[in-house]
Amino acid sequence: MRTKALLLCCFMILANSFAQEEKSKADILFYGYDYKSAIVEYKKEMSKAPLKNSQLLNMADAYYKLGDYNGAAKIYLDIHKKDTIMSGLRFNMMLQSLAKTSDVARVRTFLGSKSNDFANELVENADFNYNLLDSSESENAGLQTININANSPQADFAPSFYNDKLLFSSGRGKKSKEVYKPSGEAYLDIYVGRMRSDGNVLNANPFIGLPENGYHEATPYYSQELDKLFYVTSNTHDGELRFDDNGKNALAIAMSGAQGDQRFLLKDLSVSFYYPFYEAKTSRLYFAANFEGGYGGTDIYYVVTNNGQIMSEPRNLGPRINSPGNEIAPYIFQKSLYFSSDVFYGMGGMDMYKAKMYADGSFGIPINLGKGINSTDDDFGLILRQDGSEGLLGYFSSNRKGGKGNDDIYSFKSKEELGLKTLSLKGRVVNLKTNSGVIKAQVQLINKAGDVITEVYANEEGEFRFEIPWEDQVTVKASKERYSNFLVTYNENDYTGLEDKGFQMGLSMIDDILTEKEGKEVLKLQKFYFARGKADISAAIATELDKVVEAVQRFPLLQLGIETYTNSKGAKATNLKLSQKRADAIRSYLVGKGVADSNIVSAMGFGEENLVNKCADGVYCLDFLHKQNDRTLIVVKNAQEL
Repeated sequence: MRTKALLLCCFMILANSFAQEEKSKADILFYGYDYKSAIVEYKKEMSKAPLKNSQLLNMADAYYKLGDYNGAAKIYLDIHKKDTIMSGLRFNMMLQSLAKTSDVARVRTFLGSKSNDFANELVENADFNYNLLDSSESENAGLQTININANSPQADFAPSFYNDKLLFSSGRGKKSKEVYKPSGEAYLDIYVGRMRSDGNVLNANPFIGLPENGYHEATPYYSQELDKLFYVTSNTHDGELRFDDNGKNALAIAMSGAQGDQRFLLKDLSVSFYYPFYEAKTSRLYFAANFEGGYGGTDIYYVVTNNGQIMSEPRNLGPRINSPGNEIAPYIFQKSLYFSSDVFYGMGGMDMYKAKMYADGSFGIPINLGKGINSTDDDFGLILRQDGSEGLLGYFSSNRKGGKGNDDIYSFKSKEELGLKTLSLKGRVVNLKTNSGVIKAQVQLINKAGDVITEVYANEEGEFRFEIPWEDQVTVKASKERYSNFLVTYNENDYTGLEDKGFQMGLSMIDDILTEKEGKEVLKLQKFYFARGKADISAAIATELDKVVEAVQRFPLLQLGIETYTNSKGAKATNLKLSQKRADAIRSYLVGKGVADSNIVSAMGFGEENLVNKCADGVYCLDFLHKQNDRTLIVVKNAQEL
């Protein structure tokens, strides 16, 4: 059975809600959460007539919720092969079912074959976390968890700090609360317990100070800055549940102050809101919700507030955080967003993740917090605080084996930050001539040993971002066909600021440094002249040859031919010898500046051969015409191959 955290994410649907569409007995059982009986009834109906795809998917969902992943996977796969009605949430459930019943390699192969159908962020997140969970980096060595004394045989989850106490949600019985049929437990209520120095929690009692109602009050978050409590509650009016036109009762987010006053902040009869978290620094209220048009089941959103008053439309955190599965329980601590997700690439069920938060509002890759804190069951609702000089104190909920009830709350202490330490770099690849982004430039990260760690391609704006397991030194290389290369090396002393500010990598396009002369592709250089009868490299000549050095640095595969020519004045043999000396002098200068011998395929002096005008021996010409024949060409032999 799934955790109470996910049962809470279901609408409460009444039997009279089926007026708009005729439902079979199996459908009624399914929508009433009686999944076992629904499967039996669907099988009976199948023996009489084929089921509609929507009913088959209900049947698969019932298998999934009962933990029969073989039964679920078979139906999901059959539907996926022949129909396109499967939602992102059900696609996630299909992959989860496959992961539970077969080698994860099969899921990875399936994902790879369909990668063009998914958001790039989903594929990147999956690849990163699969590799992480395959390695020892996902271990939380020495982390000890405590099943707190305040747990009961019923569901206890969603812990929240309340000064020196702990608030949490519970389904334990209370006279004022009736039984909530889907869970078989009382409607949820908020309890409070005393935290001990070792992290244990004692003396759980109902939290006093909220307006009393007979329905759900759960997933609290207390803001010290506002001295307000945010929590979810059933939509009611005058003490009675309220329903939308389809007979659904949803959950709203309310805020209550020290006087017990209550104000609804987010309320929609057709949308449920879960797990509020208030960030005082930005006045943002984060939450999970099942709005239509999201990425999967429940997504994480935020609204801007002013002293609790909602000042903006809900904003989805986007596909880097939200997946085809369910994302819940946002919590921000030390510039990272912690949340829980049942996305298919986790350890199983619902896992806890963290993602770096950047100054531009974007997020890093969500990183699975790994073994020891996550399990193959449902783990969710992490909260953290600094525990003096001892490190971190944390609480979370889990339905892992060995607990006291369906969901239990666990505490732990850690001297180090949770999860894998990562390095994140962002930047932009630009054309040096136009400063426009170089689309689809390849950007590689290379470690100290010279191995390529990973590579990405710049987007339409030339932007890129990496996130990798920590390296104390990396080299970033940008390249693209017919563009130059760019390399820069950073060590850990250079990392500060790069994650948010980023850096720019300028590339030259080969066409921007080439021109055609005498039917040949040559480097663009200002025309330069040697002193009469000399082969010395003057300062003016060196300035132009340094451009050749820079070109080779940017285009390491350049194959150059040095060609020097003279005018027809003087003897042919003398001119031929002088031009060769000049070609050799140019070659020596370039090699001395670091150009490899392999880049210079030839250095030839041609004397007065191949004159560009009619100023040959015996022909009278003005000096400026003779000077046109004194020239040097740096020919790019492989221009069409770059």
